[in-house]
Formats: sequence, structure tokens, C-alpha cells
Amino acid sequence: MKLDGRRSSNNVEDRRGSGRGRTIAGIGGIGGLIIAALFVWLSGGNPLSVISQGGSSFASSDEIRSEYQPTPQEEAYADFAKKILAGTEDVWTEEFKKMGLAYRAPKMVLYTGSVESACGQASSAVGPFYCSGDETLYIDLSFFDQMDKQMNAGGDFAFAYVIAHEVGHHVQHLLGTLSDAHSQMARMSQTEANKLSVRTELQADYYAGVWAYHDNRLFNSLEEGDIEEGLNAASKIGDDYLQKQAQGYAVPETFNHGRSDQRVRWLKKGAASGSIRDGDTFSPNYNSL
Repeated sequence: MKLDGRRSSNNVEDRRGSGRGRTIAGIGGIGGLIIAALFVWLSGGNPLSVISQGGSSFASSDEIRSEYQPTPQEEAYADFAKKILAGTEDVWTEEFKKMGLAYRAPKMVLYTGSVESACGQASSAVGPFYCSGDETLYIDLSFFDQMDKQMNAGGDFAFAYVIAHEVGHHVQHLLGTLSDAHSQMARMSQTEANKLSVRTELQADYYAGVWAYHDNRLFNSLEEGDIEEGLNAASKIGDDYLQKQAQGYAVPETFNHGRSDQRVRWLKKGAASGSIRDGDTFSPNYNSL
């Protein structure tokens, strides 16, 4: 991606070095306030059940504060994340204006170890997540290294896709889609709730593509191979792919983010269309998503 000369977002709070250490995340539902998408991509678990209800801490906050020194690579990631967040602000402000609405930009918190959010305490093990309770994205930047080295899903646009997906959940929150979905899921069987979760996640993928379309239109930001990086990342985070990698087979009724081909399809569709109105993942027959 071409980001030289781009502004950085001011909606960023840097809490790196002030976490509670590498807390082991417990599993506990919190009423669907949080979407910890990338943790589920790695584990195949329930996206609404990833907040720590305590856990074990390996280091005190004072120890981490005194010892923490960001690497040059991490600082580069931080600069990158701030510019991508700024790009989402510019794009979604414009897109909401077209709909006669005002966009309220989310905050981004950079952290290490663990973090407190309005949705509860979470460890870096959950990956980047969005909390609608405080309209904030949370990210431990080491996750980008994990994408690159462990998932073979690196690249600047792949990293941007991660942020844009979480911002997509914020867009859903502002439009009322996220709360409606969570309300419905609370009244459904687990299998049906998983299907609605898939629809929600695929729409966030679509919105990430919409952002890419307009970011490129406004700033000529995309380079050859960028979209392919994002599609590769999407293919590596499908529920079917991850379950087969982990256990050798897939269990479709447990999918809650979508198959690899679905995630690729909706990200690609958003990047080609650029229209928020074409991102209805809730009306089509589930088997045709």
C-alpha cells in the first residue's frame, strides 16, 4: 500500500507496556458486546465468548512498564495502524454523509499483554477485537507478526484488512445491525446463532472491501498484489480451513465466521462494488452466501 504523506488518526490511545502481562483468557459470555474476530479465526470458537473472566498473569504491570521497549518493527506497525484508521475515518465519514448520516469514528487502543475494555478484560490471545460498549478497537500489534509468520497471511493490505474488518463491526454498530444480530442470537439455538454470526462476519468482510475501494479512490493507495494479500488472508481464516488445520476435519454447524470461499467472496465483492447497499448478507439463503 502507498501510505507516504497520509495523515495519522488522532483517535488512538497507546497503552502499550501498561497491561497486566500475558493473561490467559477465560471463556465467558458477555451478552454479545464484543466481536473478537481474529481470535475466533485462529481457534474456531464462539466470537461472543472470548473475554477473560480473570485468568493468570505472568508479570505485574509495574514490571511490564519498566521493561517494555517497542521494537522498530512494532513502531512501524503502530504508524501503519494509525494511518489505516485515519483512512477508515475519511471513507466512512463520506459514505455515511451520502446516506444522510453522521459518522462517529471509533477509537483504537494499542496494548500489550492484556487490556481492560467496556466489554471486560481481554488478553492478547484474543487478537484484535471491537467492543461496541466503548466503540473502540483493541489491538496488540504483535498479532501482525503472528499473521505473517504463523499463518502465512502477511502483507500490508492483509494487516489493513484486519483493522478494516473491525471497523466494519463499528459501522454495523452505528447502523444498528450489530445490536439486532446479538439480540436475535441470544434467543436462538447455538446452531442458528452461529449462522447469524456468519452473516454478521461476512458483512464486516464486505465493509472492509468497501473501505479498500474508496481508500484507493481517494488516495490511490492500492498497489499491485494488495487485494491478493487480503484475499489470501481471508482464505486462511475461514472456519473450514482453520478447523481442518487444527483437527483434520470441519464441522459446518459450528462455523461462526464463514468458510474460506465465503470470506474471500464477500471481501472481493466489497472491494469491487464500493457500495454499502450491496452488502446485505442477512437476506440471501444461508447456503447461497
